[in-house]
Amino acid sequence: MSGPLAGLKVLDIATIIAAPLAATLLADYGAEVLKVEMPGQGDGVRYFPPFKEGKPLWWKTANRNKKFATLDLRTPEGLALFKLLLPKFDVLIENFRPGTLDRWGLTKEVLWEIQPRLVILRATGFGQDGPYRDKPGFARIFEAMGGLTYITGEPDGEPMHPGYPIGDAIGGLFGTVGVLAALWKRARDPNAPGEEIDLALTEATFRLLDVLPIEFDQLGVVRTRIGNANGYSAPAAVYRTKDDRWVTLAGSTNPLYAANCRAIGRPELIDDPRFANNAQRVEHSGELNAIFSTWCAEHTLDEALEAFGREQGTIAPIYSIDQIAADPQAQAREIITRVPDKDFGEVAMANVVPRFSHDPGSVRSTAGDIGQDNAEVFGRWLGLSVNEMSELARKKVI
Repeated sequence: MSGPLAGLKVLDIATIIAAPLAATLLADYGAEVLKVEMPGQGDGVRYFPPFKEGKPLWWKTANRNKKFATLDLRTPEGLALFKLLLPKFDVLIENFRPGTLDRWGLTKEVLWEIQPRLVILRATGFGQDGPYRDKPGFARIFEAMGGLTYITGEPDGEPMHPGYPIGDAIGGLFGTVGVLAALWKRARDPNAPGEEIDLALTEATFRLLDVLPIEFDQLGVVRTRIGNANGYSAPAAVYRTKDDRWVTLAGSTNPLYAANCRAIGRPELIDDPRFANNAQRVEHSGELNAIFSTWCAEHTLDEALEAFGREQGTIAPIYSIDQIAADPQAQAREIITRVPDKDFGEVAMANVVPRFSHDPGSVRSTAGDIGQDNAEVFGRWLGLSVNEMSELARKKVI
């Protein structure tokens, strides 16, 4: 193992995307992660498209860098094995509905009696308390009730979700941050007790919409959809080029605005009193966006990028995945890495973010088959015999 978290041991008993992503990110940074699934079908992401030759591609990246075991915690034998495993780990990640582990005999008091310094990450849709605590949670629910969907879309159109479960990804990031914050206290104080982290995934989405609560509180403003315009900078929108490609523009400071004006050959706009500062430009954003939109429509993507590059303007092409893969910056930084895979030889995945200069993380393996490491976990780690493991498998405990 390499990476700044080498030596950290994480037990991941969560499912689907958000909480397992927290474990995956810790694994990217070098933690040893064991993913435990229910015997039989396992995690539902194993059945998410896309597939190649019947193999789930999303699964391979969503749970990379982990070992895989099966265990039914609802059985007495499974519960006993889990309690034997737990002392080997520093972090437990779960996303069952509140109270589920308690009903199985795994209250936090029991968990801490077994492993006093255990950091427990509990990820749910709405948290461990409150009137919605027992409601199920999915990314679209987090995005909708966290405020993101309402402000996404065209002004006269319906609220829109992104084409990817970004609410899950946001939650996974906050889960990782929470675990690392708890671990820092344990690193400083050898006698620090265990920690329980209550991650409400709807709240995680809401947290990223930084300005909404203060804007509503102080101004009474309910922010709504503005399409591809920008509420705090102008000109800023998405424009179509002459060759039917797309670019996006930003730049809130006066120097950047001036560079953008020079790029389109309109230096007189720099000193136009209507556009003297960012606040005034936002007030007149419709006029500015029309000017820049017209210019982009008269130039190809390459011409636009060359012109803005020459003036150090702030335009960017809107990339599809094939364009990301071909981009020289992406290639130089190796933001896509190739990972050995038993089914396809080698597959492409996003590389580790962020980078550590002295002790970098890495993508070491794709996600594996259900229970593929049972022999190592229950045999080598816990000392069970082959016959004992066979009997547990027959009883569907593992």
